[in-house]
Amino acid sequence: MPTFAQAQPDALLSMPTSQENIAAGLEADAYANGINAFTWGYPLVRMERVIREYTDVPNPRPDTSYRAPLNQLGWAKTLATPAAKDMPTANNDTLYLSSVVQLTEPYVLHVPDTADRYYVVDVFNMWQELQHYIGRRTTGTAAGDYVLVPPGWKGTLPKDLKRLDVSTKTVWLWGRLRVNDGEDLKPLHALQAQFTLRPLSQRNNRDYKPKEQTLAALPTGNDDGLDFIRELAAGLKDNPVPARDEALFAQFGRFGLTEKGFDPSRLSPPQKAGLLKALADGPKVAVSALASAATQRNGWAWATGLDQFGANYPLRALVSGPYLGGQGEKEAMYPLRSTDAKGQQLSGDKHYVLRFKSAPPVDGFWSLTVYNAVDKMLVDNPIARYKLGSDTQGLKVLADGSFEVPLQAEKPDGEFAANWLPAPKGPFYMILRLYQPKSEVLAGKYELPQVEAVE
Repeated sequence: MPTFAQAQPDALLSMPTSQENIAAGLEADAYANGINAFTWGYPLVRMERVIREYTDVPNPRPDTSYRAPLNQLGWAKTLATPAAKDMPTANNDTLYLSSVVQLTEPYVLHVPDTADRYYVVDVFNMWQELQHYIGRRTTGTAAGDYVLVPPGWKGTLPKDLKRLDVSTKTVWLWGRLRVNDGEDLKPLHALQAQFTLRPLSQRNNRDYKPKEQTLAALPTGNDDGLDFIRELAAGLKDNPVPARDEALFAQFGRFGLTEKGFDPSRLSPPQKAGLLKALADGPKVAVSALASAATQRNGWAWATGLDQFGANYPLRALVSGPYLGGQGEKEAMYPLRSTDAKGQQLSGDKHYVLRFKSAPPVDGFWSLTVYNAVDKMLVDNPIARYKLGSDTQGLKVLADGSFEVPLQAEKPDGEFAANWLPAPKGPFYMILRLYQPKSEVLAGKYELPQVEAVE
């Protein structure tokens, strides 16, 4: 019988089906699918945790907190400070709104006339996907009523309601209301009180009072290192796998995760080893998404598509973690910077200067905020300045529109000392927020400032 030479090497054809190779393959398969399960499923796990945290209201509740009981609106009464630990990378520009809504029926969100004051309410599904914007850019600032409609609802709505269909039965409302530097907050508190949320069936009930409800606890902890998969399985009971992801999800059945739940007893030792390694490396894959999803502009990481993830699951995971609640670029841009012009990590043991040729062109406003690199929180400092922006009182700007920002831990001297943005003693990063950026920003024509170390 004639034989034929292989045109190309084929490792599978020559691979013995030995116990050693089978064990190695089981570990590699669990590792590969475990990585995908982490990056795909992290947003759901994160949201399941968040909706429980944000409906667990402390007593007394700090003024910086926006926590509220289930199906109720929670407003922060003051701007975020270093003591506000709920939200990583919190801004110091707006009062935050949060509401976790279980859509047993449609719910009506009423927004008042804000007289052109910037506000936005983002509607997130349980995969941390931003499905609707309500606010100045998209719907204007006149009063209006918006109804959140759960999947599968078949009723009809009054004509004066704006219908917003969502893809999961639980949603998270995440809002922002602008505060000008030094502004009296009492009128804003009165404005906040005019935002209301109630079931459609109770829309016209003057005596309506929301029921006190709580969410069931997540699965209890275990010491085998697989709690993430257990929480993912629990989240999927109330949030079915989207149709577009069914083929991907089917692969996870090989390590025991199916629509029926997660059975770790089915794991062989090699599979468990691979899955544990995947859960350790999964966060690294998510963090690496910034390198592929963001472009570098004058040293700043410039990410887009935060409201259009598509199949970029690592980016969706990253945003739902340390950048929870991030918006798309038309609503706000978030250029991020953690290194100086020489590529060295920003650190409070050095002095830096940012030279703006002009203020960022925006239809809303802009701000520059510094965060500790380790905990991603605002930086405590002696002048209680946590950001610098378009409304900063006493900002020194030259006649041609240019200005400098000293960035350091100690109080600076010189012409632009009034523009000091305090930095922590250790490593840090910063975010330049651009609310409603103009076309030249979106097109990349605006030159972001370089960060120079001062020798």
